[in-house]
Amino acid sequence: MGLYDFEKKLDRKDTNSVKWSFIGEYTGVKDALPLWVADMDFETVPEIKEELSRRAEHGIYGYTARTDSYYRELINWLERRQGFQVKQEWITHSSGVVNAIYNSIYALSDEEDGVIIQPPVYHPFARAVTLTRRKLLLNPLVLKGGRYGMDYEGLEKILKAGGARLLILCSPHNPVGRVFTAEELALLGKLCIHYGVTVISDEIHSDFIYGGHTFVPFASVSEELEQNSIICTAPSKTFNLAGLSTSNIIIPNKALKSRYDSYCEARGLKSYNIFGALAAETAYRYGEAWLEELLGYLEENRNFAVTYFKTYLPEIKVILPEGTYFLWVDFRNLNYNKEELEEFLIKDARLWLNQGYIFGKEGEGYARINLACQKSTLEEALNRLLKAIRKAA
Repeated sequence: MGLYDFEKKLDRKDTNSVKWSFIGEYTGVKDALPLWVADMDFETVPEIKEELSRRAEHGIYGYTARTDSYYRELINWLERRQGFQVKQEWITHSSGVVNAIYNSIYALSDEEDGVIIQPPVYHPFARAVTLTRRKLLLNPLVLKGGRYGMDYEGLEKILKAGGARLLILCSPHNPVGRVFTAEELALLGKLCIHYGVTVISDEIHSDFIYGGHTFVPFASVSEELEQNSIICTAPSKTFNLAGLSTSNIIIPNKALKSRYDSYCEARGLKSYNIFGALAAETAYRYGEAWLEELLGYLEENRNFAVTYFKTYLPEIKVILPEGTYFLWVDFRNLNYNKEELEEFLIKDARLWLNQGYIFGKEGEGYARINLACQKSTLEEALNRLLKAIRKAA
C-alpha cells in the first residue's frame, strides 16, 4: 500500500468539469463514461491542496509574478527527472501549451508560411495552423509492427519543396504514445536545421514514461537542436492542474525568445495566475513521490487494458503506449465508418472517448482512451465495450 490513494473517487459532476459536468449535454447519453479529455480522475499532490488553501485564506489575490524559488524548483525538476539543464533566462510564460503554440506560430512565421505536423496527432495543432492562416503540411507517422515511427523521407520531400517555416513535434506523442529516442529526434532536428525550419516541441506529457523507455527533451539532444527549438512544458497534465492555467515555455535561442516575448507583450499576454504559479512551484518541490506512485498505478491500468483486449476482444487491436496516459485503440475490424463508430461507442457502449478522426484522417477507425482513472472505472468501461460488441455481433 502506497502513501497515496489513487482508488479514491470524488464526485466531479458539480465542479464545472469539462470531463464530468456536461456529459448529457455533449453526448446525449447521460450515463456515458467519460474517458476522453486529458484530465485525470485523481486528487493532486496533498501539499498543493494545503498551499492553495493557505493562500486562499489571505483574502487578497492581486497581480503576481514568479519568484526565484519558482524557477529554481522548475529547473531542478527538469534536471532531476529528465537530465535537461535549463537556464532561468530561457524560461518564459504562457497560460497553456496550446496558447504557446498559437503565440509561437504568430511570432515566428507569416501568413501562408508552411507548418508541419505529424498525424495522427493532437488535434489543436491542425486547428492552430489553419486559424492563423498558415499552410498545413502533413508528415504522417508510419505504423510498422504495431509501433509508430517518423517518415523522414516524406519529411524531406516537404522540406525540399520549400515554404515550411515551423514543425510542431509532439513528444511524447499524443495519441499514439511513442517516446522518441535521441536518434530519432536528432535525425528530425538535423533535417529541420538544414532546411531552416524551427521546431516547436510539445512536451507536456514528458513526465508520463513507462518502464523500459526514457524521455529525451528535444533541446537536450545537441546544442544545434537547443538553439532551433521552442520547448512547451507545463505541470497541468503531470499534477492535474489544467484549470489553473500555467505553463513553462523554454526558448534557449535569444532571438527566438525575444520574438516570442515581444509578440506576447504587445498583446497583453504576460500576466500570471497566482494560484497556478503557487501550485506549480509546490508540485515541483513536493510532488516527486506522488508522481512515482502514480506512474506505477497508470502502468497497471495500461497493462490491465491491454490484457483485457487480448483476452476478450482480440479483434480490437491496441497500440502499446510507451508514454502518456492514453491508449490508442484500432476499431477498424468492426467495419464501421467514422460516424458509425462514434455513434456505436457513445450510444451502444455508452463510452465518451476521443474519436480517432479528430487527430487526422490517419486516425479514422481508431479511438483514444484515457487510462488516468480508477481501475474500477476502466474495468466498467471495458465491460461496457465488450457487452456492446457482443450484442452487435
